[in-house]
Amino acid sequence: MAKRKRNANRESTTSDTSVPSKKVKSTFQAKPEMTTIQIVTGSYDRVLHGITVTIPPSSEIRFADTFLFNAHTSAIRCLALSPPSAPVSNQTQKIILASGSTDERINLYHLSAHAPTKISLPAIYSPISRPVIENPKNRELGSLLHHSSSITALCFPTRSKLLSSAEDSTIAITRTRDWSLLSTIKAPIPKQLGRPSGDTAPLGGAPSGVNDFAVHPSMKLMISVGKGEKCMRLWNLVTGKKAGVLSFGREMLGEVGEGRFSRGEGRKVAWGSTDAGDEFTVGFERGVLVFGMDSKPRCKVMPDPRTKIHQLCYVPVDEEDLQVMALSTEDGRVLFYSTRPTDLSTSATVEGKESSLPSAKLIAQLGGKNCGVTGRIKDFTALNTGASTTLIITGSSDGVIRIWNLSTTDLTHGGEAKQVGKLLGSYQTNNRITCLKAFVMLPRPEGAEDEGFDIEDGENDKEELPSSDSE
Repeated sequence: MAKRKRNANRESTTSDTSVPSKKVKSTFQAKPEMTTIQIVTGSYDRVLHGITVTIPPSSEIRFADTFLFNAHTSAIRCLALSPPSAPVSNQTQKIILASGSTDERINLYHLSAHAPTKISLPAIYSPISRPVIENPKNRELGSLLHHSSSITALCFPTRSKLLSSAEDSTIAITRTRDWSLLSTIKAPIPKQLGRPSGDTAPLGGAPSGVNDFAVHPSMKLMISVGKGEKCMRLWNLVTGKKAGVLSFGREMLGEVGEGRFSRGEGRKVAWGSTDAGDEFTVGFERGVLVFGMDSKPRCKVMPDPRTKIHQLCYVPVDEEDLQVMALSTEDGRVLFYSTRPTDLSTSATVEGKESSLPSAKLIAQLGGKNCGVTGRIKDFTALNTGASTTLIITGSSDGVIRIWNLSTTDLTHGGEAKQVGKLLGSYQTNNRITCLKAFVMLPRPEGAEDEGFDIEDGENDKEELPSSDSE
């Protein structure tokens, strides 16, 4: 495949014989005060979709497709972004993108970490022909086949390591320098008790696998939860061995709505910190339990009205490393809770029963029916853009990506919970989103080679794209 010319205008700046292939409406230079975000989504439709969002200080935001293709042979379940590469003089930085699917493969890509310096918009906008940014620095690296079942979670704790989990009950640690498998952590397969006599599942066919894992900021500890297990496992990453098991008792599961006929398994885990120290969170189907470093439950989170929880994480609110918990729900909300000891509320004691766990305080709500968002939010991410401003990017099952502007002061007030966030814009991907990742693009260093960003209207484009090995 022929290599595409990056910029034909470099050869001659005074020639009048060159005919432009597309008419453009306007051209603007990316200014330092502009914020440019790269969003990547995965979907049930096997599509990996990259979108660049430019947020000017006082005008409407602009969306443009970066890449759009079938990355896997089945549904994409998880994504991960690495930290940017180390800055080098006169060179651009890159970010590694990893995507995991139910086809047992982990695909790897290189993404440019820098915002485009020049963008040309189409003359006539049409819903059918969307603006497209072509960046030859975005290219495929290859695939990993370290697992024998569906990939469930991916994480880059550092740029040099990639951790992946799957339904084969293993967590693989891969070195990004040469993509060699360093170690494999094997989680025990739970024994199925009380299986009915008419169960035709094969031997070993009971639900098993790692649902999710989270690495401590010290890079020495990791927690994981799995299918069919009413417990959480703690791993020592220095030795690669199990450090402990925390079982969820019946009373503990009852606090978060896990009844007798519920699975009682953890679905999501995350690390966070408050003024009381580090803590970790285990998310269930309709509730969340927060534990201290002593592995004792501190509080619980139960959304009101009760609804299914799809994603959770911690969002920093100030420079003192204080964080609040954020979780997305089935009814289109992102809820923010404070787990600080001073904000916990204790429920009344019931006769004949032990006093229930204190509840975390609901600080704010984003989205929901009041904002016209009713579909489930499958995934979201929070980006700190400075000046006490946080961008919340949500991806819904109906294929809509929404950009919200949120002030961190709204998450530190001590009053009643209120509706927060300003909707900056939305984008319809026409795919059923399952996972989403995003990062703030860096300004281009002085003297770096121009990457030839072009925006086209996507219609009647017959130019050849650069091959993956042309760089």
